[in-house]
Amino acid sequence: MTQKIKVADLPNFDMAEMLKTEEDVANYLTLVLEENDMSEFTHALGIVARARGMSAVAEKSGLTREALYKALRPSSQPRFDTIHKVCNALGVRLVAQSGPAQV
Repeated sequence: MTQKIKVADLPNFDMAEMLKTEEDVANYLTLVLEENDMSEFTHALGIVARARGMSAVAEKSGLTREALYKALRPSSQPRFDTIHKVCNALGVRLVAQSGPAQV
């Protein structure tokens, strides 16, 4: 007989806890970028920033902690220079690759 598990009894999943190495971060962000959903990418950057410590990332990026939280909300549309600053602070480099043109 199968034992039923209540949803409330399941542990909470936090992606930030899974990002232990730089390779984990790079793979995660690459997978999210491949989905072509910029709001999800912004959210993913927020998860990585939380994994690395929001205060430390804010300091390295030159943003206030509050501005960093605001910029990386899933509903936000941060400017590219903000994304660039956050990526630099996280030690992540965005790379352009050729691919099929989308019309």
